[in-house]
Amino acid sequence: MQLLTPQNFTDYQLIDSGDYEKLERFGKYVLRRPEPQAVWRKHFPEKEWEKRSDAYFKKEKGKNISGEGNERGEWILKPNMPQQWFINYRYKNMNLRFRLGLTAFKHVGIFPEQASNWDFIYDTASSASTVMSSVSETPPDKTAKILNLFAYTGGASLAAKAAGADVTHVDSVKQVLNWSRENMEASGLTDIRWVLEDALKFVKREAKRGKIYQGIILDPPAYGRGPEGEKWILEENIAELMEACGTLSDKQNSFCILNLYSMGFSSLIAENLMKDYFPHYSNIDFGELFLSDEAGRKLPLSVYCRSKI
Repeated sequence: MQLLTPQNFTDYQLIDSGDYEKLERFGKYVLRRPEPQAVWRKHFPEKEWEKRSDAYFKKEKGKNISGEGNERGEWILKPNMPQQWFINYRYKNMNLRFRLGLTAFKHVGIFPEQASNWDFIYDTASSASTVMSSVSETPPDKTAKILNLFAYTGGASLAAKAAGADVTHVDSVKQVLNWSRENMEASGLTDIRWVLEDALKFVKREAKRGKIYQGIILDPPAYGRGPEGEKWILEENIAELMEACGTLSDKQNSFCILNLYSMGFSSLIAENLMKDYFPHYSNIDFGELFLSDEAGRKLPLSVYCRSKI
């Protein structure tokens, strides 16, 4: 079991955490927003939080949790704070650029702890494309094909594309797909395949078509809705999704990432799911993704399991 945190994200910093909040710097702007796992005390006094924050997320009373488990509210902005801005992420020859924005659900467009996975995707997708020519099961164009499900604003898709892969990006929200496209263009990348569809429906159809991918990235929420109202509940649907994805995985040259945000799921559950539905993988690591604040407290934000051949 491993604990992973970003090593190269100079445009992001977790300044402080505690009392169910976190204080974060994205580029040159500092945001204050709720964090249910920060159950300890804050390191800095309240006056310091007020002084340093450029925007504060205020939860709506009585309507804090939506049907998808997201907190609703509004942002209170200081005069210098824009609604949208850009930040950068660099690793080796990968140069990503993200447009951030203040949403009604406290999210801003990226989950910075996922940078550890972006590095893994870039390295592994690059290797997958390199060995394609010697693997008989792979397609004749020798380009690794990567499937990103519940892909949000596309950090993982951009990492795979920067590595030279053929990327299919699936999400159920049209506005999020448009946001992903903005990030692709801002990063100087092209030709990601955008799919507006329920992830489980798409995977089942791909399986019937006999499609094969060299990389599968799964980042499912605890709750969600498809574009036609399809209901996603992690505990009820994850096994079916993993089984379908297992049939899409190249058995000779591939990798898979499973990332889970549900506080009820441990990394051991992620490992068991991977071993059960992707039995061809022998190289498996799992653990937690976290961010450290200035006081050295580790804020856990998701569990993961990663596999590759």
